[in-house]
Amino acid sequence: MLSPVVVQSAAPKRTKRRSAQSNRAARSSGRARNSGRNVATLANAGTGARPTESAFGHVDGIVANRSATGTKTDSALIETPAAISVVTQDQIQAQGAQSIAQAVRYVPGVRVDPGGADLRFDQVYIRGFLADKYLDSLKLFSGGFAYNIIDPFNLERVEVLHGPSSILYGQASPGGIVDLVSKRPTLEPYHEMFVSTGSYGRLQGGIDLSGPIDKNKEWLYRITASGFDVGSQVDHVKYQRVSIAPSLTWRPTNDTTITFQGTYQKDPKAGFYNQLLPGGVGTVFSTPLGRIPTSFYSGEPNFDKTSREYGSVGYLAEHRFDNVWTVRQNLRYSDNDTYTQLVYPSGVGTPAAIQRSAFWTAEKLRSFQVDNQAEAKFSTGLFQHTMLFGVDYATGTDQTRGGSSPNGVNVGSINAFNPIYGIANIPVMPVTSGAKQNFDQVGLYVQDQIKFDRWVALLGVRHDWADSRTQTLAGVVTPSSDQATSKRAALLYKFDNGVSPYIQYTESFQPIVGTAQRTASPFKPTTGQQEEIGIKYQPNSKTLLTAAIYNLTQQNIKMQDPNDPQNQIQIGEIRSRGVELEAKSEINRNLTVLASYTYMDLLNTRAAAPAQGHRPIGMPANSAAAWADYTFHGGQLDGFGLSGGVRYLGETYGDNANTYKVPAATLFDAGLHYDLAALGPQFKGYKLQVNATNLFDKTYVSVCQNFGCYYGLRREVIATLRYKW
Repeated sequence: MLSPVVVQSAAPKRTKRRSAQSNRAARSSGRARNSGRNVATLANAGTGARPTESAFGHVDGIVANRSATGTKTDSALIETPAAISVVTQDQIQAQGAQSIAQAVRYVPGVRVDPGGADLRFDQVYIRGFLADKYLDSLKLFSGGFAYNIIDPFNLERVEVLHGPSSILYGQASPGGIVDLVSKRPTLEPYHEMFVSTGSYGRLQGGIDLSGPIDKNKEWLYRITASGFDVGSQVDHVKYQRVSIAPSLTWRPTNDTTITFQGTYQKDPKAGFYNQLLPGGVGTVFSTPLGRIPTSFYSGEPNFDKTSREYGSVGYLAEHRFDNVWTVRQNLRYSDNDTYTQLVYPSGVGTPAAIQRSAFWTAEKLRSFQVDNQAEAKFSTGLFQHTMLFGVDYATGTDQTRGGSSPNGVNVGSINAFNPIYGIANIPVMPVTSGAKQNFDQVGLYVQDQIKFDRWVALLGVRHDWADSRTQTLAGVVTPSSDQATSKRAALLYKFDNGVSPYIQYTESFQPIVGTAQRTASPFKPTTGQQEEIGIKYQPNSKTLLTAAIYNLTQQNIKMQDPNDPQNQIQIGEIRSRGVELEAKSEINRNLTVLASYTYMDLLNTRAAAPAQGHRPIGMPANSAAAWADYTFHGGQLDGFGLSGGVRYLGETYGDNANTYKVPAATLFDAGLHYDLAALGPQFKGYKLQVNATNLFDKTYVSVCQNFGCYYGLRREVIATLRYKW
């Protein structure tokens, strides 16, 4: 016999509008503990229950207790049988992270900044594989050069789900996903602004305003806006951005909420190509003239350009019928225009005479997505169920066109030790390559979270259909149609002492948007399978320790063509095995710490020579990180705090044949902050903060690929004055 699960904090269904006075009283009683709380779940709205943490809302500090990334339901992390890491907005600000990749650099199993100082793509690798990014559980599609990059100031949290997740997300990398949770309107007024300056002439600022529009709190608003203009460690390079993200929430009843969202972001200067000579020549290995300076710019300042313009509109809707059924619909349309023209090292020559080629490419990426969900909470005897039924749909177009110097002709050599710019023989590059790909993807999924006593089981199955149609510049049309069934099964046991061991099996299926530039043929979907065992320990709400051991295999992997930086190819199979450890704790009011360690055994189990049987490039076997913050409360140092971090990136191989290694690097970060309220009530809300990454300015090579090597990011210091009211 089916019976509903009683949710103590859920408000009874309201069939008609209450008076303004009763509405006001009910909603005020559900007020969050601080003005920064947003409308994340209906369970806390209009009730007398004390608000609890939500998977979609703000977290005070660095330790999150709930997440929806692993289940698409608001679930306790300690009861979710999967490895999930949550980086809160408080942690992002405390560490001075300027991108999504920087926000997750202390997370285990993660490899960031593979392009070093080249920040065009903000890529994150998880368990050895390039991770897909999602915004509010809807995919941020990417093409060859068109990457949808979200400013971290617009986010409430960044969540990393380790391992395959196709049961919920369909088109997802087997290594895992990065789910970005956007800031949403708050029940109480919240205001924040900041200005920053620092290394490389940084000028940066932002504002975050939120709160109710009317006295009944039926309409809520939020608007975040930010921008920056900053140079780089590389000569002649700047980054510029303007971003604005408004949102509006309508709460006609306590059981219904709709949040309308919009984003516009323009990066008129969005990056450069920083890959140098292959084989570590002049970077990993010295030459008779020394090593290539990290400030060396290999292109042409008056020719090179990379720009990006991104916009999106959509909504997040939820309605609760009763204590059993809740339905949701998340929808978004996005538009990305990216243009790149570059002179780049062609991989030939010496540091004193690097030969270069040129190319340009324009890409337009359009996508529409909708995810429909129905959640049912009920019990069958002693078993409590949270069932999720869903159907999602995505469609879009990826259109590219471009040209390059004929046959990779040398458009002008350059001396890395004495660069002279202004070459005059860059040839005319008409459109010689391009393709238009239309894609449609449909997925049906069902998941059941079952609780029995201390046991938690997670079962799910999904079927995907993926169709695409690719038309080349010459008019040749290539259709593609794929489908797959993905499964997940997991079991967890929660002891009374806060220990929760678990075991999980899960799969992935990933249709790939885009085509191989040289052949104009569509990419095949990747598939992946993973077994994982892990353990979580949560002695209190401010401490979470996790460990996971996994075995993961992926087929049909896409990678950059080692012989052509404009092309990507697919290889056979990669196996990833490893151990991930993570600890986060707010030990007391003064001290906060986090630490992580990763061991990853990565191997090309099926690939063309010379990669066969060797470790994929750029992925270390060992990496570790630790960070701590100590803030004084009381005494002469009241309001003052300092933080420090260390990141270890193990050695990696620089080529497919594993003939040479890129040395390991140990990097130190540090920070100082001061709450000016300690000086007097007139300074309440003001905070001064200084962050330094790579504090000792270590010069290191981030990664080497067959086509060349990238230097890592050198020291960067950022000073920020923040005001919250």
